[in-house]
Amino acid sequence: MLHTKIIDIKKNSIKISIAEEFIKSSSYGASIIFTGTVRNQNNNRSVIGIAYDSHDELVIKSFEEIYQESQDKFKFENSTVFIEHVKGHVKLGETSIIIAVACKHRAQAYDLSRFIIEEIKKRSPIWKKEHYENE
Repeated sequence: MLHTKIIDIKKNSIKISIAEEFIKSSSYGASIIFTGTVRNQNNNRSVIGIAYDSHDELVIKSFEEIYQESQDKFKFENSTVFIEHVKGHVKLGETSIIIAVACKHRAQAYDLSRFIIEEIKKRSPIWKKEHYENE
């Protein structure tokens, strides 16, 4: 069984190209790259950016735990996972999180990606503060 991962939190911008390169392999038949981006509206208010803060050590630990739980839950024969979250100020349209997965089959890739993002949202100690226009 081949399972590989990279997990990190960065204090600057994150790049999809690094995730793409990490999961690229002819061993997999399906890959998915999920990105979270800063949108311009929330609750009918104009957003101009978001500041993310985190407890880095606990974030990495939670990402590791979520990764391990995903492997235990799905028991896919062969997969790879890339998780990276930004820390600090993120402008409109910029990427705040990347989750890239590759598996043998597309249903596996969708299931794995969805599980990881949902668990991160629930459990990882990452805090965001939206900055609004006219504040």
